[in-house]
Amino acid sequence: MVRVLTFGTFDKLHPGHEFHLHTAKEHGDELYVVIARDDTVTSLKGKAPTQTQEERRVAVAALEYVDHAVIGNEGDKLDIVVEIKPDIICLGYDQQSFTEQLQERLAERGLTPSIVKFTDSFHPERYKSSKIDPI
Repeated sequence: MVRVLTFGTFDKLHPGHEFHLHTAKEHGDELYVVIARDDTVTSLKGKAPTQTQEERRVAVAALEYVDHAVIGNEGDKLDIVVEIKPDIICLGYDQQSFTEQLQERLAERGLTPSIVKFTDSFHPERYKSSKIDPI
């Protein structure tokens, strides 16, 4: 069984998010989605998410192709990846947070997942969180 992991904020779940998650699921049998903690979102985006981390987790978990939706760990953001032990990590076309030297940082922890960076998105001119809810 191929375990796939992806992560993000997923505030105000929209068709662009759904496209990303569905595409990630196509890479394996079991899809884990890590939802960014509220404090992580605030730190990265300069504002709090519209929905709480639990509301975002529930919305993502309700999608039929998501097998597990979990909230990220406090502290070391890669600890959750070590817990899940994915075979593949799927990154969004514009995802930059926590991705620098990801392969090397995981190898130091004994993990060697394939990392897939998506190049396609679903109408990013319309379905991009920063366009839906600009800062």
